[in-house]
Amino acid sequence: MMGTLLTYNLDNAIAELKSLSVDTPKKPELPDGHLIHKYEEKIGFKFPDDYKRFLMEASDVCVGTLSPLIVTNDINAPGELSLALAEGREFGLPEDWLPICEDNGDYYCILADGKIRFWSHDGATDDRWPNLETWIKEVWIGNG
Repeated sequence: MMGTLLTYNLDNAIAELKSLSVDTPKKPELPDGHLIHKYEEKIGFKFPDDYKRFLMEASDVCVGTLSPLIVTNDINAPGELSLALAEGREFGLPEDWLPICEDNGDYYCILADGKIRFWSHDGATDDRWPNLETWIKEVWIGNG
């Protein structure tokens, strides 16, 4: 009898994040498709489908020391995406990189093709992941 090869995918990543998430007093509200679409228009970046799904299903999780940047109507909310984007651009974040998670002034970013790259305030690095679920597993959960 042959063993089954288990594939780690976005479903697994979201489920694992939700199972590890701790409750926080001010949990951010999950955005809907309409708010995400407004955000895309506002910042001029089309979010990859996997990232949209993550935002709508799991951007409210609290796991380890990393927290995702959030898409919200409250521009002054801690961890608000457009504020991080503006700050990153000020320091040279490439135009085609979208920050998804801040780490002490540096950013994990998603590209239009769904790949994840790490950007330091000192500039781009060689740290990269093929997709969102690999980054979630290796970086967020792996270091959480």
